[in-house]
Amino acid sequence: MLDNWQTLSTRFSAHCQVWALDQRNHGKSPHSDEIDYPILSNDLYDFCQQHQIGSAMVLGHSMGGKTAMQFALDHPDRVTRLIVADIGPKAYADKGQEALMEALQSLDLSQITRRNDADEALKAKIPDEGTRQFLLKNLAREGDGYVLKFNLDALARNYGKISAAITGAHPYSGPTLFISGEKSNYIVDADKPLILKMFPNAKFISIPGAGHWVHADNPDAFYDAVINNIQ
Repeated sequence: MLDNWQTLSTRFSAHCQVWALDQRNHGKSPHSDEIDYPILSNDLYDFCQQHQIGSAMVLGHSMGGKTAMQFALDHPDRVTRLIVADIGPKAYADKGQEALMEALQSLDLSQITRRNDADEALKAKIPDEGTRQFLLKNLAREGDGYVLKFNLDALARNYGKISAAITGAHPYSGPTLFISGEKSNYIVDADKPLILKMFPNAKFISIPGAGHWVHADNPDAFYDAVINNIQ
């Protein structure tokens, strides 16, 4: 969801033109029963076509990072530089993400009259306050109640596709940066041979004190890593 990048997008805009977008089933983008990385890559291609973006630096986190990687493999001429935040190209069997979706699915939105109600309802299943607040950015008022901006049911049904590996006929040989969180295990040393096979010009940087939501956990260090890479 582009709202997750609002502050950093503003800071990045001092150095380059920034386009932030909601992926399908997120934010204000259309909801769909179909979602996988070839589809998301094609969505990004269509966005670039519609806005006459011939080529760009492409940055994405987690699922957005996999979309960015798939797009770079599918359309290398459109990507001048690839920046991937805390995700690799491999398949992930992440019970933690599934647990977060199950917790959100258990939320009875008909009983939510204030944002704090949702926070209280999720505390037992999501004890980390930072994670709860990050997820609750997706809570939006609608009429007298609240709804979730993302298409949670479709994301849950297609989780196997979302956690799957990405593939490409040829490597992306452009400049690439993988930014990981120091406290995250989404990118480990054992992942680097596969990453370098698919992205042979990849460099790696770890952000101190950050977990999987690396750009939210330490935004200043994340900003510096990106800006130092693109200048």
